[in-house]
Amino acid sequence: MTGKRDDGRKARPEPDDEGGSIPIDPELEAALREATEAVADPRARAAGDPLESEPVSDDAVVFRLREELAEAGDRQLRLQAEFENFRKRALRERQEAAQYGSQNLFKDLVSVVDNLERAIAHARESGGGDLASFLQGVELVQRELLGIFEKNHVTEIEALGKPFDPSLHEAMAQVESGAVPPNTVIDVLQKGFQLRDRLVRPSRVIVAKAAGGSGRSGGGDSAG
Repeated sequence: MTGKRDDGRKARPEPDDEGGSIPIDPELEAALREATEAVADPRARAAGDPLESEPVSDDAVVFRLREELAEAGDRQLRLQAEFENFRKRALRERQEAAQYGSQNLFKDLVSVVDNLERAIAHARESGGGDLASFLQGVELVQRELLGIFEKNHVTEIEALGKPFDPSLHEAMAQVESGAVPPNTVIDVLQKGFQLRDRLVRPSRVIVAKAAGGSGRSGGGDSAG
């Protein structure tokens, strides 16, 4: 194929069969033309990014980068200071909780001590004769104590008549009994308590075992 057209102008080269030049896509050619015109038109450049409209010197770039670096350093210093203040505040709160966390509990217990002292003083003044009044005073103190326990989520562990639970009960002895199933708590020597779901003190109990040693369950053996 010749390089000239009949009108005398050069014809656009066409691809040959062996991988010659590829014709430019019309849409791509139009986009390139618009981009060239936009770069050449000062008004189009002014409408773009101000940094792109005028050349920027290396010194200006370095100055701007230094400013950004300084701002980032200031932010980091502020974050470090805030974190250090938070750490100190949290440490102080933990120390205060460890030292004074029981303050409200002891404020409640003060009134119990007062009532107990009054009951003891009354018994001494009566020479031990007014035993009924002394007993009423002690019972009042007990009810007040149990109320404080309940207020602070401390509850008594149910044990009597319940199956032996090694996570809540401490078996002090086993006694033969035909009245209840083996491995049943038949007596409580010392009450146990728990704070919410955490054990404060296990109940010390006596556990039943099968009479004559027959029919003993595995749970009864663990109680011993």
